[in-house]
Amino acid sequence: MPNIKSAIKRVKVSEKRRLRNASQKSSLRTAVKAFETTVAGKNADSAKEALVFASKKLDKAASKGLIHKNAANRKKSRLAKRLNALSAQA
Repeated sequence: MPNIKSAIKRVKVSEKRRLRNASQKSSLRTAVKAFETTVAGKNADSAKEALVFASKKLDKAASKGLIHKNAANRKKSRLAKRLNALSAQA
């Protein structure tokens, strides 16, 4: 544990941010998994809703600096591709 006042504050702040980031990343992964399970269930309508929700989470994470902008766009593109493949089958 640091002795200097500013270093003590840094430890507190970084721990708070780490917890917030972990929570946000976890909910992001949950949203993506929810989309994947609806795609696996072959339900195009609910998959579309899940894609909108997952895309929103990805955009939010990218804007906050949680993940890189290009990574978010790449993931959204891949999810949309899977939805389009499901829609083409139906």
